[in-house]
Amino acid sequence: MKWRQDGSGWQSEKFGDRTSAESFKKLVDAHEQRWPHGWVRGQGFVEEVQQPGDMPLVEWAHRYVSRLTGVDERTQDDYRRDVDLHLSVLRHTQPSGRVIEATIGNLTADDVQDWVRAQKRGEPDPERPGEWLRRKAGPKSIANRHGLLWCVVQAGVEAQPPMRTANCCAKTKLPRIDDGITEEMVFLEREEYARIARELTDPRARELADWLVGTGMRWGEATALQVRDLRLRGSERTVTVQRSWRKRPKAEAGPAYLLGAPKTKRSRRVVALTGSQAEVAARLASGRQPESFLFQTARGRPWSHSNFYNNRWRPAVSEAVARGLPRRPRIHDLRHTHVSWLIAARIPLPAIQARLGHESITTTVDRYGHLVRELDAEIVAAVDAAMAEPGGRDGRLSVVV
Repeated sequence: MKWRQDGSGWQSEKFGDRTSAESFKKLVDAHEQRWPHGWVRGQGFVEEVQQPGDMPLVEWAHRYVSRLTGVDERTQDDYRRDVDLHLSVLRHTQPSGRVIEATIGNLTADDVQDWVRAQKRGEPDPERPGEWLRRKAGPKSIANRHGLLWCVVQAGVEAQPPMRTANCCAKTKLPRIDDGITEEMVFLEREEYARIARELTDPRARELADWLVGTGMRWGEATALQVRDLRLRGSERTVTVQRSWRKRPKAEAGPAYLLGAPKTKRSRRVVALTGSQAEVAARLASGRQPESFLFQTARGRPWSHSNFYNNRWRPAVSEAVARGLPRRPRIHDLRHTHVSWLIAARIPLPAIQARLGHESITTTVDRYGHLVRELDAEIVAAVDAAMAEPGGRDGRLSVVV
């Protein structure tokens, strides 16, 4: 077979039969009259051989996770689960089109991009219509898994000796986090929250819900508060967030949750209370020991998420929806609602970041920046004032080109 390749003149390859030559011609056409990637003249596609020191990607990923420092055992368990469930499906496609096991050395940018696309579209079960072998993943889940993969591959780049020369995850095109409407945040108006609150007939559950929406605390932080965290002397009305409920590592026996440090360093914070919140806190703390939990069930136990959600929150929301509530919020949406109320009151985002315990202002802006539309009038007025020319005929700056 003979063809002309731009910039390289005439190219040729020999075949023993017409069928092979025709197949090769289709490959050349598909590669825009260039040699197919991985084809060696006179030899055909040369299969890749695993290099000495290389190892399966999953094995390398587990080694990476097991050697992490600065993370708790539960987080490592979550990483191991992601390796087994999601990184394990990564495959390497050779130039010949043959699909083989991914190793830390042979993984390519194309392999990673194929993996991302596969997660986005999911894998339907061909034998059971409507069922899935692997469900579609949302943009945030894909980004989290890709972040873990990036770290795993980067560890291979930085290994001594290096197991690869570059990180194939560096230029992956990920789905936009704001694509789709799954797990959409719900922002309740004051009357909408009041509808739900009226259905919380258990006063202990009502007090906890009011606290969550009134402070913006995470569930695990609010339910871990203890009497000793309160500061209600004189004019001071604050509570310190210094612990949170965390999942117990799978390898350890005992309850599913245990007390630990808050989610991030900035999550350890002091939250200012309103007068009514301070009164509720003082009443709940009265006569209790310093280590007693502030919010308790009728049996004097700390609230569990499943108990509160299944027996208090979900029935209240369902009843409110039956009476006309147009939204069905989750418990965590009380935190989102708190932020929306602060933004509506023109509280600056950096102050909201500190109150919520976000590690970065970027998190606050990304999640809630779109709500700052109520300041549009003030922004426009400020720009008009800045552009005004003192003594000018039309009150605006003159522009000379």
